[in-house]
Amino acid sequence: MSDLIGRRDHFEQHGYVVLPSLLNTKNSSAIASAVNPVFDGWFTANQADIKQYDMVNMHALTLQQYFFDDGRTRVDFFNAITADVLVKTLTDIFGTGLYFHNTQLFFNPLDQHKLPYWHRDMQYDSIDESVFIAEQKNMLSLHVRIPLVTEKGVELVPGSHKRWDSPNEREVRLEQNGHHNTEPLSGAELISLDVGDVLVFDAQMLHRGNYAFNETRRALDLCVGNPHPLTATHLDPKVLPTSEKLKQINNPEWFLNASDVINNDP
Repeated sequence: MSDLIGRRDHFEQHGYVVLPSLLNTKNSSAIASAVNPVFDGWFTANQADIKQYDMVNMHALTLQQYFFDDGRTRVDFFNAITADVLVKTLTDIFGTGLYFHNTQLFFNPLDQHKLPYWHRDMQYDSIDESVFIAEQKNMLSLHVRIPLVTEKGVELVPGSHKRWDSPNEREVRLEQNGHHNTEPLSGAELISLDVGDVLVFDAQMLHRGNYAFNETRRALDLCVGNPHPLTATHLDPKVLPTSEKLKQINNPEWFLNASDVINNDP
């Protein structure tokens, strides 16, 4: 119980929590076996776009178009990313209302001179910043980082999930008054993860990737959260299992909650 309270308190205060060795070898191997074929096929097929747009991630790995059998491997994918220990731990920390939103796979850019950039995920939406500031305290939008290889791959500004930018942070993030979003920020923390570790952080806090310390980088992010009007509208039903396949998923709660979000349009 004290460990659980410690995890909750750490996330509440800092906006992230590291769960060391949460996934055992079997869990990690199942996730890698599910993710790698999807990512490798996409990466090979999209080299031109990856280079042209300086891409550092793939999204929506669960789309049906990446699976070529009768759906068994897609079910295996959903089962791998909702391992018992992962779902239970996140439920213990954040409650039963979490819904599955998407997946992302982060990798190093092809251009070795590209620098990581500070952002809050929702800054790319065409919504007035004042709305984000007002709703920040009402949102729970999480990245669940599962490294497939050891990495120092995420840099965070602790506590920035509960407050808005300082004047300097805003100028850096939005590249104002001669600043660049690649500049260092005071108080930032670089997170190191081994295979089996899980990092959970608030998507709306100040954060950026890191490429310099990772010869190779392959990190899966599960995007989960609580329903909110600013995020729920972005949920694509095509990333979810069909109602038939839901019956074959051991821990379907996140997907059932996602279906409710779509049906209820909060």
